[in-house]
Amino acid sequence: MAELHDLTAREQLRLLRDRRLSPLELVDHYLARIAMLDQTPQSLGAFITVTAEAARERARRLADAGPDDSPLWGLPTADKDLTARAGVRTTYGSKAFEHYVPERSDALAIALDAAGTISLGKTNTPEFGLPGYTESDVAPPARNPWRTELGAGGSSGGAAVAVSAGMLPVAPGSDGGGSIRMPAAATGLVGLKPSRGRVPSGTGLTMLGGLGVHGPIARTTGDAALLFEAMLAGPYRFATRAPADQGWLAAVDRPEGRFRVAVLQGTPWDGWRDDFPIVEHQEATDTVGSAVRELEALGHDVGILRLSGHEQYAAAFHTIWQAGASTLPVGEDQLSSLQPLTRWLRERGRALGAPRLAEALAALTEFEQHLIELIEPWDAVLTPTLACTPRPIGWYDPDDGERNFAQQVQVMPYTSMLNAAGLPAISVPVHVTAEGLPMGAQLFAGPGQEKILFKLASQLEAAIGWQHRHPPAWSAER
Repeated sequence: MAELHDLTAREQLRLLRDRRLSPLELVDHYLARIAMLDQTPQSLGAFITVTAEAARERARRLADAGPDDSPLWGLPTADKDLTARAGVRTTYGSKAFEHYVPERSDALAIALDAAGTISLGKTNTPEFGLPGYTESDVAPPARNPWRTELGAGGSSGGAAVAVSAGMLPVAPGSDGGGSIRMPAAATGLVGLKPSRGRVPSGTGLTMLGGLGVHGPIARTTGDAALLFEAMLAGPYRFATRAPADQGWLAAVDRPEGRFRVAVLQGTPWDGWRDDFPIVEHQEATDTVGSAVRELEALGHDVGILRLSGHEQYAAAFHTIWQAGASTLPVGEDQLSSLQPLTRWLRERGRALGAPRLAEALAALTEFEQHLIELIEPWDAVLTPTLACTPRPIGWYDPDDGERNFAQQVQVMPYTSMLNAAGLPAISVPVHVTAEGLPMGAQLFAGPGQEKILFKLASQLEAAIGWQHRHPPAWSAER
């Protein structure tokens, strides 16, 4: 007999709207899942903070008022712990903020409340979201539900674990270098990084280099589109924005169309360091092969595109990553609370001169323009999301910042270029390794073309049926 978490988020929402399920019943179901899978010595590390009573109280208030026009009325989710929520401990994954309780909520938390969601707490994230793996000093590591000795990626690692293991129907994430797509790929989920300027609460326009945006993590393409539509609500106070569009769920439900899809050859990190060469492991190659076979069977035209114009990219992104840490809100008296990697990043970033930073920003802008021109003949471009299978917990060097950065680049060389270029990208779980691990393929498109990505993802999902795959924790009994 199916349990509530076996249903898609859209199916759960229909039950809520038809009053065949109450918000409190659904909240209690997921809180029980969290207690069983995440609040024991064998924790999967999905949550940093669980706000059970606040969630139940909001569920009761919503039930008393009855269903309204809000798009996600009564649906549970959670905030990534980089998103402040008034009155709720918000650690930013750092010991320096272990007991911090903000007085005001960030725009994303306000937008999700307006959409009718019920927050169950704060999902796990690395310190200030800087690394692409989720191993902080304020919570257990985010463990991959498919094989718990492996990591779940980052920085939206906790959100991905929660959705993959059935502790949440959907979850919001943020992505400044692959932080939605990487954990989605590692845990068998769909993860969308929107175009720069698309989501009002996380445009990327306020960040150095325009890198970080907010987007959805879900088990199905339809659930990702559902959460994405809700995240688009709210005031937009920027002159620059992605092209106006709508109908994301319609693109999923009616995904007709044949598209020209290019398989990208090369990464922008090729040749950057001889001691840390970029190697596409066989599992990643097989993932692209699986996607190509499915796309061709669906009638799409698939070709090859060689990456070019990226000679300055690696050094420029390396500079921006360091510079972004230079303004972390920590005082000199808090430095000892930071992890070694964060301290190193902060020190290196603060030592950068203005000319070097200006040169890096100019190089990334040039790369953005070239990449957009390069992909113009194609509707979408295909890469692996990760160059290898998820790495074991503790694999990344905790002390040597340069080595740590190089390790991250080796694992995820395909994602950050799309943050630098501001382009939409989606990771979809098209392949399973011989050891039973899900692997994600990444599709990206031109500015504002999320609809094409949703259509392709929906077609692939119908052909592959990844929504029916679940990790061992999925069927755990209470």
